[in-house]
Amino acid sequence: MVKDSKVLLVANYLHDYPNATGREIAKKFKCALSYAYILMSKAKAIQISVEEVVDEIEEGIKNSRLAIPRDAITDTVNHPPHYKTGGIEVIDFIEAKNLSYHLGNVIKYIARADHKGNKKDDLLKAQWYLTRAINNLK
Repeated sequence: MVKDSKVLLVANYLHDYPNATGREIAKKFKCALSYAYILMSKAKAIQISVEEVVDEIEEGIKNSRLAIPRDAITDTVNHPPHYKTGGIEVIDFIEAKNLSYHLGNVIKYIARADHKGNKKDDLLKAQWYLTRAINNLK
């Protein structure tokens, strides 16, 4: 653990300005030139340590039998698998057909009924939205 917070500040500064001189560091951090060189030396040691750790982690992940291929990672926010069954995302179908909010939700709940976990609830929710759409026509 680094006790001198100035070392961390200098490390961040050197990350952004790798060609900074001792004089620049002394002026920027309001310290003696000799102390600036000590700070720079410690900061560079921290940077090397961090880079080595990151390299080891990346290498370990690459060589791990448990590494997950990038394309196998599921994007549950933008492209949930329960909306992609059949090769087309439900949202794309709804937008292509220019469906209203209620009818879009009918399609959504029917499409995911077999894939989300509770088929009966999804079908009842689809029915609820369909009833609302029909009642809004009156």
